[in-house]
Amino acid sequence: MDWCGVVSGRVEDKFAGAGLSPAPALKVGCPIVLECPLNIECRVRHSLSLGSHTMFVAEVLAVQVSSVLLDARGRLCLEKAGLLAFAHGGYFALGRRIGHFGFSVRKRKGRR
Repeated sequence: MDWCGVVSGRVEDKFAGAGLSPAPALKVGCPIVLECPLNIECRVRHSLSLGSHTMFVAEVLAVQVSSVLLDARGRLCLEKAGLLAFAHGGYFALGRRIGHFGFSVRKRKGRR
């Protein structure tokens, strides 16, 4: 994915150059990446110029998830995806779950 980020799609076919396969999306006009276990199809609703960058605010229209990322109940297990993040010119592996939404305000069960 690093290569796809630094090469212009106007100059090079990114699918061919990266050895990836395009596949039809469900809701948008551009292809999804067949080898990707999670594809999120979005429609841009707003773009905000932030000086050196533009932030895009989008609406999720469809999600395609490989069964390898789902548990027996059909719940998404992101820890199986081998996610990474990019910040300040470096790549970082995302690790273990450290909390859940609302953990800071939950009511503690009293002692009986």
